[in-house]
Amino acid sequence: MKLAFVLGTTAGGTGRHVRMLVAGCAVRGVPAVVAGPRETGRDFGFGGTGGVTFEAVDFGGRPSVRDGLAVLRLRQALGRSGADVVHAHGLRAGALTALALALRPAGRPLPLVVTVHNAPPAAGASGAIYRALELIVARSADVILCVSADLEERMRRAGARDVGRALVPSPGHAPPREAETGEAIRRELGAGQPGGGQPGGGQPGGGRPLVLAAGRLAPQKGFATLIEAARRWQDLTPVPVLAVAGGGPLRAELATAAAPLGTAIRFLGHRDDVPALLAAADVFVLPSVWEGQPLILQEALRAGRPIVASRAGGIPDLTGEDGALLVPPHEPGALAAAVRRVLTTPSLAGRLSAAAFARARSLPSENDAVEAALAVYRRVTTAALAAGPGTAS
Repeated sequence: MKLAFVLGTTAGGTGRHVRMLVAGCAVRGVPAVVAGPRETGRDFGFGGTGGVTFEAVDFGGRPSVRDGLAVLRLRQALGRSGADVVHAHGLRAGALTALALALRPAGRPLPLVVTVHNAPPAAGASGAIYRALELIVARSADVILCVSADLEERMRRAGARDVGRALVPSPGHAPPREAETGEAIRRELGAGQPGGGQPGGGQPGGGRPLVLAAGRLAPQKGFATLIEAARRWQDLTPVPVLAVAGGGPLRAELATAAAPLGTAIRFLGHRDDVPALLAAADVFVLPSVWEGQPLILQEALRAGRPIVASRAGGIPDLTGEDGALLVPPHEPGALAAAVRRVLTTPSLAGRLSAAAFARARSLPSENDAVEAALAVYRRVTTAALAAGPGTAS
C-alpha cells in the first residue's frame, strides 16, 4: 500500500499530525507522498530527509483564482504518486482533492479519506463557503474522520456516508529535569517558591500562584476572555501571575489589553519547555472558543495539572466531567470564579490533579493513532478492490 496526504497552510497542529502519520506509516513499511503549499512543506520538513516525496501544490485558506490550477496540479501529483489511498486534512484540502479525483480518467477507484480538524466560522461569507466545502466533502469522501463529536454530527447532517473519530495524540515528552520544574522557572515568571509544592499551593507563606495558558494568540483561543478574567482575581493575596506561552496575530492587541495589570500577566512568546512550564504551574487554563483534541490540553492532563477549560468542542471528551472545571466560553466571570476556586481550595486542586492523571491514562498514543489510520486505509482499499474498475472517486 502507498499513501498520498494532502494538506493546506497550517499554523501547527494539522501539520504535526500529518508528519506523525507519515513517519508512523513509514516505519511500518507504508510509503507516502505529501502534497500541499510550499511553505507547509518547508515548515514541517516534508520532502527533506526521511525519503518523503513532497509535491508543491499552492492553495491558501480561502477560495481564489488559483484554485483551478491547484486542482489540476493535485490531479497530476496524485497521478504520479501511485497511491492506493488519499488522505486529505481539512475541509478545503478535502474539497480540492475531491475535485481533482473527479477529473481522473475512469479506472481503479482511488479512495478518499478526509480528516476535519476545525469548527466552521459562525456566519457570513466564510460560513457559507465552509458549508459548501462540507457538502463537497460529505458527498465525495469514502470516510470522514472528525476530531470532535460536534463535527461528526455536522458531517452526518451534510450527508456523509461513513463518519468516525480521528485520533490526534500529543507527542510524548521526557519528564522535565528537576532544575526546570522548581524555583528557577517560577522565579523567571515572577512567582517565586511554591507553597507546599502541591497544585494550588502557591498561597500565603509560599510564592505567588502561577496560572498558565498556552496556545496560538488567535481569536479561537479565547485569550481576551482570559485577560478579562484575570482582572477579576486581582484581589487575591498574593496576586497570581498569569503566564501565556505562544505567539500569534493578536500579540500586540492582547498585550495592550493586559497592560493595566502590569506584571500580573506575562507574555512568554514561543517556548520549547512547555512540559516544564506545566510542571511549575498551579493551574492550567484553556479558555478557547472551540477546540478539537488540543495537544496542550493532553499535555496538561499527562502533567497532572489542575485544569480550568471551556466546555466547547472536543474538550469535554478529553477531560470528562471530573478532569477539569469546565465553564462556558466567552464568560470571563465564570472563568475567573473557577480559577479562584482552584487557587483557594487545595483539596479541589488535589482532586483535579488526581483526576487529570487518571484521564491521561486513557489518552491515545501516537502508535494508537497510526494503527487506527492504517485500519481505515486497509478498509477503504479493500472496498475499492471489491468494487473493481469504474468511475473514479
